Amino acid sequence: MAQVVKSSKACTVNPLKMSQPIGGALAFMGMRGAMPLLHGSQGCTSFGLVLFVRHFREAIPLQTTAMSEVATVLGGFENVEQAALNIVKRTKPEIIGICSTGVTEVKGDDLKGFVKSIRQRHPELDGVAIVQCSTPDFSGAFENGWSKAVTAMIEELVPDVPVAKRDAKRVNVLPGCHLTPGDIDELRDMIEAFGLEPTFLPDLSGSLDGHIPDDFTPTTLGGTGCEEARAMGHAGWTIAVGEQMRTPAEALERLSGVPYRLFERLTGLAACDELILFLSEISGRPVPRKYRRQRGQLVDAMLDGHFHIGGRRFAIGAEPDLLFALVSTLTEVGGIVASAVTTTTSPILEKLPCESVMLGDLEDLENGAADADILVTHSHGRQAAERLHLPHFRIGIPMFDTLGAAHLVTVGYRGTRDLIFALGNMLMHRHHEPSPDDWRNAWPSSEGPQISPEPEKELVP
Repeated sequence: MAQVVKSSKACTVNPLKMSQPIGGALAFMGMRGAMPLLHGSQGCTSFGLVLFVRHFREAIPLQTTAMSEVATVLGGFENVEQAALNIVKRTKPEIIGICSTGVTEVKGDDLKGFVKSIRQRHPELDGVAIVQCSTPDFSGAFENGWSKAVTAMIEELVPDVPVAKRDAKRVNVLPGCHLTPGDIDELRDMIEAFGLEPTFLPDLSGSLDGHIPDDFTPTTLGGTGCEEARAMGHAGWTIAVGEQMRTPAEALERLSGVPYRLFERLTGLAACDELILFLSEISGRPVPRKYRRQRGQLVDAMLDGHFHIGGRRFAIGAEPDLLFALVSTLTEVGGIVASAVTTTTSPILEKLPCESVMLGDLEDLENGAADADILVTHSHGRQAAERLHLPHFRIGIPMFDTLGAAHLVTVGYRGTRDLIFALGNMLMHRHHEPSPDDWRNAWPSSEGPQISPEPEKELVP
């Protein structure tokens, strides 16, 4: 078990974490026809917009209530009302997701009351789902905002009536914010291979997977529709991925009676085995041959990779669930955690297979990585990697200095195999095979074989 240590610094240097409103906004982007709305100043939304555009390299739908100093003091009801009316008039969304920010939380704006009043004053909005969640950016972090937004969507959309008869073939999947669109596609393929029909909430693979649409739309391009979310109570099981999704899964079970199974990670041999056996159990089908083969490939990859990963020291900075998946997988192939830094508290941190984990920033990660062999974090860690002269494996959000961030796959047998190969290759490229000169210099003059210099050749006149 890891000891959780909080940084005692007076300020944050080179932040590792991102705020709750950004996490909540991204969750809403996994819904079809969605328009996330940040209730705060324009700067809060601009920051999130730039971050997502640089990471996904796509058009990002994100709006703001544009709170000024006066509006913040007097209350933001009129701004929220006008923003909702303008969004419906101009973009015709299926769902509007409203996330609060620090300034409106400090003021004490009652978003739930605002939405209720807007519903009463504007019956023309009855066809649009309006979901609000409290996501102050002065507490928590990215995955907290994601979890709160998913919980709010479940409580707003899923009927509070347990279904008498469920469809055993239908499975709800609640993916954590650390899963990329590529991860969700991989997970969908695994579930469908057992004859099951998954519904993801949210589903970034449909909206932010980098495809070219036939026509422009001001809202999200795809994702899970509101009607699909309302039908989640008919499923036989719910699969939650990551400790952050425990609260949404519990909310869904409370409202609809659908039991859930929480998987703390889906990266690593044992974790993948656990998922595959569960899918085989609830579907009543044997494990498909291709996954038996992929499992053998992963075992071989672990055998090959441990020669280069085993004994190497890793400095890892990530959100708690992603950190747990990475640390657990790397230690399984002999890696050593030199430094582990995360963003917020989580019950999963105590289960980390390392001595300690710090709630801190990238400066803390850099200070603990002095004797590390590789740095593993998102793109904001690039300066630390340059100063330490370490290879930098980019993972998480944001990844703005590399292509294909949305298609990175680290779940399942195949994703774990590729992760081991990618990290092993980076370490191989840094630690080259010794040259003959290195071999000669490795032997002291009093030990080992003595290499006599070649005799000088006589010059023939």
